[in-house]
Amino acid sequence: MSLRRLALTSLLLAPLLASLSALGAGAFTSLHPEEAYPDPVGQPSADPYSGFITRVQEKLREAGFDGGPPNGDFSAKTQAALTQFQLSRNVAASGQLDDQTLDELGVRRELVQAPAEASSGSTTEAAPQSEAPQKPEG
Repeated sequence: MSLRRLALTSLLLAPLLASLSALGAGAFTSLHPEEAYPDPVGQPSADPYSGFITRVQEKLREAGFDGGPPNGDFSAKTQAALTQFQLSRNVAASGQLDDQTLDELGVRRELVQAPAEASSGSTTEAAPQSEAPQKPEG
């Protein structure tokens, strides 16, 4: 192919390629697909982990990922941001709060008594650092 023909072909194809790339550059193909999810509306129900999830959302935002408003709701948007964070740190992209992901975020768990079991004093489970350990009643 001659140089002149190659130049003419690329000149003719340039607008077509530009329009095709514009179509494929939607939110789910960008560097931050979590931004395509809407922010959750309303108040999430309060549970023992809402403070922990709020801390995770704040850390995701500090790292440049939009996990939605830091409200303690582990929404689809938060999970998508978490997955993108995991991909950026070469952590298994599960969208889950595993130990390696929490280490990368700088969030740790503490052992506290689960509220439903507080009266029986039977077991403890991992909970967020942002919540103070609860003491059994009575």
